[in-house]
Amino acid sequence: MKTIIEPFRIKAVEPIRMTTRAQRQELIEAAHYNLFSLKSEDVIIDLLTDSGTSAMSAAQWAGIMQGDESYAGSPSFHRFEAAVKELMPFKHVIPTHQGRAAERILMEVVASEGHVIPSNTHFDTTRANVESTGAEALDLVISEGRDPELEHPFKGNIDTKRLNALLSERGDDVPLVMLTITNNSGGGQPVSMANIREAKAVCAEHDTPLFLDACRFAENAYFIKQREDGYGDKSIPDIVREMFSHADGMTMSAKKDALVNIGGWLALNDDTWAMHARNQLILTEGFPTYGGLAGRDLEAIAIGLKEIVEEDYLEYRMASTRYLGRALTEMGVPIVRPVGGHAVYIDAKSLLPHIPPLEYPGQALAVALYLTGGIRGCEIGSVMFGRQADGSEEPAAMELVRLAIPRRVYTQSHVDYVIEVFEDVYDRRDELSGYTITEEPPQLRHFTCHFEPKG
Repeated sequence: MKTIIEPFRIKAVEPIRMTTRAQRQELIEAAHYNLFSLKSEDVIIDLLTDSGTSAMSAAQWAGIMQGDESYAGSPSFHRFEAAVKELMPFKHVIPTHQGRAAERILMEVVASEGHVIPSNTHFDTTRANVESTGAEALDLVISEGRDPELEHPFKGNIDTKRLNALLSERGDDVPLVMLTITNNSGGGQPVSMANIREAKAVCAEHDTPLFLDACRFAENAYFIKQREDGYGDKSIPDIVREMFSHADGMTMSAKKDALVNIGGWLALNDDTWAMHARNQLILTEGFPTYGGLAGRDLEAIAIGLKEIVEEDYLEYRMASTRYLGRALTEMGVPIVRPVGGHAVYIDAKSLLPHIPPLEYPGQALAVALYLTGGIRGCEIGSVMFGRQADGSEEPAAMELVRLAIPRRVYTQSHVDYVIEVFEDVYDRRDELSGYTITEEPPQLRHFTCHFEPKG
């Protein structure tokens, strides 16, 4: 059949509050034009993030009832640990309340001032956790990954030549290499198995550990199966296991590719690092067999890890993003191509060339989508990445708006509505104007800063 249907039935529903444009104008003004500051009930279609916004399955909700809340040694932890090791056979599995906690603990263990942590592209919290130690977060994505319109099957790949040069020159300053799969800040683009192997070989030559930031590991594995020679007949779990066989550790936000609303973990093989990580965990998260999570959350993760590698689900997931991306492309909206796994990324710089980068074209587009149709997206451009360590500003490499699709939440009619709203915004694109930032914190400003429209 040509039509790819949702491979599930809907058993419970949540009402959406429909608002008028006049109401949304008042709401966005009260939020200082920052979409993070809106109440979720004031959003019609929420595409801000796919993190923690998944709909859990009946099996996961049933599993929650098995949650054992013992402080130490809970059987829920052991079921969680076994599910992780089934796909990612690392020696040590350390639960955390979400992915950024795993990042923070890892960086506190391995990084300090003068260090460099290279990656294909660090995401916002990863970069902040690196920089909070005094280390430098360095992006080494391939040149193709910086060209939104270029068609390339694995635009998330790390530039292994530049990585080798860095390790040859400053190897003692690099405690580990991070590789984000899929590459969120670069448009949700996948990393090939060949690139993972090459990165591992470079790291091994310089005796440097390779870690995967693996929030969307199943989507990355699906892209490998679809696009990389030699993997078409392999199962998703086997591809996943091969990916992690080339790594020395990982950080994970279970709020993405484990289909849960909270949770994460740090996994690694190094005994000394694991000891220090567990000590940090006890100080800030909890005992090593719960790590800031309830036992019921660990149960839901264990079940979600089995559901996320089902090919019917992954095909539906990718079809959803392809459907939106294809419709926007046919409309003339410039997007990052090819479409990534979890989101469609709009190239706001190309769509709104009359708005300078430091007047934040991505923010202008995101606000326009909300005002027009109550859609909440996320700017990934100079608001998120333009502020430098010394307080100055530089335009980001790309000015994007991410429309992240929550897992198992919206149907095709919801996506059709998003397309209709875009038609209206696209027709009025020349009327949109930029923004200025009137108030901002010293780090991660996009979450809480205040804006005012220009003019």
